[in-house]
Amino acid sequence: MADDLLAALAAVAQDPTRRPLLVALDFDGTLAPLQDDPSLSRILPAGVDVLARLAGTPGVALALVSGRALHDLHALAAVPPGTFLIGSHGAERARVTTFGLDGDVVRLTDEQADRLASLGAEAARIARGRDGVWVQTKPTAVVVHTRLAEKDVAGPAEQEAVALGERLGSGVLRGKDVVEISVLRASKGEALAALRDELAAPVVLYAGDDVTDEHAFEALHDQDVTVKVGTGTTSARYRVEDPDDLVAALAVLADAV
Repeated sequence: MADDLLAALAAVAQDPTRRPLLVALDFDGTLAPLQDDPSLSRILPAGVDVLARLAGTPGVALALVSGRALHDLHALAAVPPGTFLIGSHGAERARVTTFGLDGDVVRLTDEQADRLASLGAEAARIARGRDGVWVQTKPTAVVVHTRLAEKDVAGPAEQEAVALGERLGSGVLRGKDVVEISVLRASKGEALAALRDELAAPVVLYAGDDVTDEHAFEALHDQDVTVKVGTGTTSARYRVEDPDDLVAALAVLADAV
């Protein structure tokens, strides 16, 4: 773990003026190692304990910010009550309670619902006959997944998905081996900024691994702690190698606050 990240975490932990501290984290590839089958993703066991410790610390708010649909994220995340969940890249938001999720149901207009149905049908056409390409439908979006496809299959499928999004969608997000086409405009950055304002959090720690997390990094300020997990170009100030290293960094923070 880089010494400069440790120093940043120590500075945040030791300064009572930096409360409440918002700890916001991506899920897949950040807390949970990437899986070919997304339904198998789980937070690292050590991460479950660290998140519970952080959530139970006075002056610390915990959030997961993910491209996953909200109920999918809730089912897999194993986070404590009080955690904010932001799903579908910001289109959905709720808070975990002892009895389930407390949040607003996303309501689409008739026009948006019709576009979502059309997107699903067109995306299914893109995937048809292409090994390793599959389609997921969310409450506000359709996602074309290509992680299991060979490069010569994945590339054209992603290009067709982008073209479809430009024709029928309100927003297109390209991530690692995915193209998400939404009928609502949303971004992790906008959702994170809104939660920060609501909590009046002077400092945010945000960690993520995907290109969609760059929207969150770019929405934050110089005093915030932004952490890129893994390789790739980033605007984050700090970097760790993998989810194990991130969980270790969060443990350092939990010990210090």
